[in-house]
Amino acid sequence: MGALSVVKAGPTRSSSPPESPKPPRSKAVRGGAGPGARRRRAGLLMVAPALLHAALWIGLPVVAAVLLAFTSYDVLSAPKFVGLDNFRDMLGDAVFRKSVLNTVVYTFFTVPFGMALGLLLALGLNAGLRARGVFRTAIFLPQVTATMAIALVWLWIYNPRNGLFTTLLSIFGVESPAWLASTTWAMPSVILVGIWQGIGMKMLIYLAALQNLPKELYEAASVDGASKVRQLFSLTLPLLKPATFFVLITSMISAFQSFDQIYILTDGGPANSTTMMTYEIYKSAFREFRVGYACAQSLVLFVLLMAFTLVNRRMMGGTRGHG
Repeated sequence: MGALSVVKAGPTRSSSPPESPKPPRSKAVRGGAGPGARRRRAGLLMVAPALLHAALWIGLPVVAAVLLAFTSYDVLSAPKFVGLDNFRDMLGDAVFRKSVLNTVVYTFFTVPFGMALGLLLALGLNAGLRARGVFRTAIFLPQVTATMAIALVWLWIYNPRNGLFTTLLSIFGVESPAWLASTTWAMPSVILVGIWQGIGMKMLIYLAALQNLPKELYEAASVDGASKVRQLFSLTLPLLKPATFFVLITSMISAFQSFDQIYILTDGGPANSTTMMTYEIYKSAFREFRVGYACAQSLVLFVLLMAFTLVNRRMMGGTRGHG
């Protein structure tokens, strides 16, 4: 009995299985250096030069311009804080108000007409036109040519004595006006140059978008009996909505920043009829040395561009192709 009681009273084995030992944590995981973290660090390392460049040459000048917009600064002396005086001066500056109006008029005509011509050219080149490479190069060439060179060529074209337009009009017995010296014809002449120079980039973007459209939709539309015109308005234009939004915004920014052709062709004249906002900013900063006032004008230009961009985005329903 004693032995039996000892055996019964002995320790019993647990019915639950023994716990499996936990695997040791990797040093890479404990140190936060997993594959994802390493990829993120590698990506940041690769974009660091571009970020540094943007911070130094874009970020700092923008911050400095915003701060100087509230100062009186002429380069020779230290900036003096003047609050909103520069913006009050702009409200009473007739030349600046004229430059804002001229910029809006220039943008209103160059952007839609340039986009329409660029789209028509892209549709023609996408339709299997012969010698497409030659036409594509010829149309895009003004985009990559220096604006100064283009302006000098157009100076000869607009020459009222022996220019190209004067010669062509003389064939029909029409007297050529003073294209760049007339308050009536100066702005239309500058607008024509702006449209001609910007067609190439618009055409190229539209052509790239057209070549990426799904051909299955057009095949199905042809089977359903849709004409080419119906396909253009029901398929092509809606599918080109993201490209159209991109072309619209970039074209507006380019139009608002027009300077070179104004500087060469008209110098803002005659009677400030072709003075743009960028040209007025240039005059305030580098001719009158009113750097603080020029920065305030630049800030107004930036706000106008942002406002137009947001309005266009709202009107086009964003950048989605079916939005």
